[in-house]
Amino acid sequence: MTFTASTRRFLSIMLTALFLLTTVTSVHAQASMIGTHDVINQEQASVDREALKGMLSDEAVQEKIASMGVSPEQVEQRINSLTADELAYFNAQLDEAPAGAGGGILGVIVLFLVIFIITDLLCATNVYKFVNCINR
Repeated sequence: MTFTASTRRFLSIMLTALFLLTTVTSVHAQASMIGTHDVINQEQASVDREALKGMLSDEAVQEKIASMGVSPEQVEQRINSLTADELAYFNAQLDEAPAGAGGGILGVIVLFLVIFIITDLLCATNVYKFVNCINR
């Protein structure tokens, strides 16, 4: 009888400790609603990003960027790192540019180069050696 009572006591202590351990360490999941506005913004950013990448597929744009010493991979990496607001700004500039005009494409290229310089200033990249990081 003593063996059974001590075994029950040991088991009850172990089960209590196990219960407390699992209760304390359990992770609580928190779910919330995703607003329609958030989903639309994400999709719009994706569409804007693809539009900019499509513009880069133009041979004249690729030649101009290459002549300025920037590889298409760097440009694509920068496009992927742009925020939704920056993407919207770029696409607004593309929409305002005259269709088929060389000046419009040149304006977009200059706009990319300005963004590259800004990201170099913010220490996000190091494309241009003549641009010093402002945090150093």
